Amino acid sequence: MNPVEVRHGDGPVVLGLPHTGLFVPDSVLADLNETGHAFADTDWNIHTLYAGLLPHATTVRATFHRYVIDANRDPAGVSLYPGQNTTGLCPVTDFDNKPIYRDGKQPDEVEIRRRLASFHTPYHAALRAELDRVRSRHGIAVLYDCHSIRSNIPFLFEGTLPDFNIGTNEGTTCAAELESIVAALCAEADGYSSIVNGRFKGGWTTRHYGQPDENIHAIQMELSQRSHLAAEAPPFDLDPQKADHLRGSLGAILTAIESWAFARVHGA
Repeated sequence: MNPVEVRHGDGPVVLGLPHTGLFVPDSVLADLNETGHAFADTDWNIHTLYAGLLPHATTVRATFHRYVIDANRDPAGVSLYPGQNTTGLCPVTDFDNKPIYRDGKQPDEVEIRRRLASFHTPYHAALRAELDRVRSRHGIAVLYDCHSIRSNIPFLFEGTLPDFNIGTNEGTTCAAELESIVAALCAEADGYSSIVNGRFKGGWTTRHYGQPDENIHAIQMELSQRSHLAAEAPPFDLDPQKADHLRGSLGAILTAIESWAFARVHGA
């Protein structure tokens, strides 16, 4: 099993897809309990939602499930949101704080290191390689990290999440102009709510790779699953009408990002 799938594009935008994979090794699957087997915290159908929206984009997609190891967490295990509820590098609970492993079967340090080497490291090696390739070709690279989450998760946040949740780690991971362009398009999108650096400010991927001074800009988009799924419950199918409407807005956002990147280096 290849832990990462890469589609090489010739444009300046790289789409990261760390949480759409469903592969779990048999050894890990045997240790998960019934809650773990539900895979409820998957970014369901996000790779399908974004497919074809920006023809020249590169995509880097993790094929493994986040319950194996979370590709959007610091490999050192440092919390993204100190003092707030969250899940870790190798999660032992789901987003509702329910255990996902059978008693006594949680991964130990040796197992975590093995998963880092087998899954997390190859994914990020591929992502780094594509960002470097794109920047070498165009003089700039923009990482757009694609995510989704249920709109109501009391363990993680109060109330209902907006539809578009833009994360730039308080403006540090991309140029201010790029953040403003994306924020404006989200605010203007018909029928959707949006926020910049709200509960989700960008995960480890966005924070690690976003180096505007080095011409790598990164932005995370966390979509509320109510914006595109028929229901935020099994079987987590796309709602065709919702998805088509949302794809129009997402396509406009990605196209604007690509145009901005070209203008940034060519002065157009």
